[in-house]
Amino acid sequence: MATRDFYTKAFDEDVQPTNTCPECDGRITTNTHETVCDHCGLILSDQAIDPGPEWRSFPEDNTDPERTGEPLTPSLHDHGLSTSIGQYRDGKGCALSRRKQRQLRRLRREHGRARRSSKREQNQVREFYEIRRIISALDLGTSIRDQTCALFRTAQNQDLLRGRSLESIAAGCVYAVCRCSNLPRAVSEIARYAQCDEHTVLHAYSVLNRELGLPAPPRVPRLYVPQFASALNLPPVVRQRAVELTEQAQTTDLGNGCNPSGVAAACLELAGRETGVRVLQCELAEVSGVTAVTIRKNRDALSEVL
Repeated sequence: MATRDFYTKAFDEDVQPTNTCPECDGRITTNTHETVCDHCGLILSDQAIDPGPEWRSFPEDNTDPERTGEPLTPSLHDHGLSTSIGQYRDGKGCALSRRKQRQLRRLRREHGRARRSSKREQNQVREFYEIRRIISALDLGTSIRDQTCALFRTAQNQDLLRGRSLESIAAGCVYAVCRCSNLPRAVSEIARYAQCDEHTVLHAYSVLNRELGLPAPPRVPRLYVPQFASALNLPPVVRQRAVELTEQAQTTDLGNGCNPSGVAAACLELAGRETGVRVLQCELAEVSGVTAVTIRKNRDALSEVL
């Protein structure tokens, strides 16, 4: 029997790489976490392939011992390399005596003091916990959390924390990473969970952007359409038409100097009218963070242009 009679193609041999969505032929965007369609919101891939080495070692292999151990954790001040001391049982699972428990309690106390020996490490422990709390409240991924902690550590190394609130710098780092990753998160949404107001968050972000030279792209209305449409449970046809309207709005005066959230909300309302889906201005104003007057103003201006 010839080889071609029983040879089976793999899954990646039949599928050719493409930059269009298989459902709506829309544009595909790939970030650090997943690959999604900008028009219909279809998630094509959410498990990134790690091209790095396999972190395993076997006794019979001549493996380099430097490759063993757990990976570093940027969201911890010591990168997760510290030792954890037990409380009630030893390594074999046997119960410890009262005397040994008191001894381990003293060791844990001294070990905790040694881990945070300087004021710099104490600030990192407190603000990394604040960053993890904000990231969890905003339902962001672990990649954004690690990037935010790394940015805070860089700001601390550049001596940008002197004379400024640590909570504001932590919230500003969250907003800066969202801007650099093209995540549509408003300042009011971050200030809702942070321990500072919107003005303080914007000031901290401006300091980080000016001193560190962050690669933050300008905000575009197209990024806010999927978030608003998902919050209002709008059908995919409205979302796709709204994305087309935002791309047309970028070529007009609405793409320069206008709030992208207000432009995205106006495009959603106009798309709802064209497709026959009822979209209320009060609901759009609530999810977008702008007033209904702004939505009507942008809608009328976009209607005149189109």
